[in-house]
Amino acid sequence: MSTLTMDFQAIRKIVLEQSGIVLDERKDYLIESRMLQLAREEGHKNLESLLDALRNDTSRRLQWKVVEAMTTNETSFFRDLHPFETLATHILPELAEVRKNSRRLRIWCAACSSGQEPYSIAMTIKEKVPVLNGWKISILASDISTEMIEKSRAGRYSQLEVNRGLPAAMLVKYFKKEGSTWQVCDELKSMISYRQVNLNGAWPVLDQFDLIFLRNVLIYFSVDDKKKILEKMRRVMRPDAFIFLGGTETAFSVDDNLELCQYGRTVCYKRK
Repeated sequence: MSTLTMDFQAIRKIVLEQSGIVLDERKDYLIESRMLQLAREEGHKNLESLLDALRNDTSRRLQWKVVEAMTTNETSFFRDLHPFETLATHILPELAEVRKNSRRLRIWCAACSSGQEPYSIAMTIKEKVPVLNGWKISILASDISTEMIEKSRAGRYSQLEVNRGLPAAMLVKYFKKEGSTWQVCDELKSMISYRQVNLNGAWPVLDQFDLIFLRNVLIYFSVDDKKKILEKMRRVMRPDAFIFLGGTETAFSVDDNLELCQYGRTVCYKRK
């Protein structure tokens, strides 16, 4: 076994212990790519120098940098589209009916990455669900990565990022061009708050939510950790709240206390 392979095993162990995320051995190419980038950011001349520093990292600052570097942050505006269409045509109108007395909705994007998902939800509410006009809508956006939290909070995106899934009409209405980037308007930003949350660690005290987006996250965890995370999710879901998972994820045989709901191509779950 090569020294580099052994170091990659150590990196997989660090990521697993700190976040619960399982890195497949077939993704060593991804580890090498992300670690080379981190090495440059930390001022190391090569990967071996970074790995030496990691072995002597008594403060664990660099270990957490490794976890953040290995967190997959693939996202886009209105990713997969149909979940947002279902949100507008079925889920939000149903929640509007059952919450019409309180006129309040709490939503959690539990792995917000660089922020496109919570902003997409906010735009869906503004554009597609007029019955919610005047309601108190609060969206919590969380991620394990402090870097992603800061990017989300900033709400500033490149031309390439806004080209990925964002309709031109919404770009013009909700974003302002600033040099080579696009800035989210204050109207959307005011709907969203941000917190760092490690889904596989200790959670802060959270409100009860009417809707949770947990998309494309569980695929990185073991079955046991998936069960623990979904169980904790149910504790912060109000009665009859909904939870969205990713297209390749399922609660079947993982949590029997979630009831499957299907709307066309969209599958989500409701607390029983």
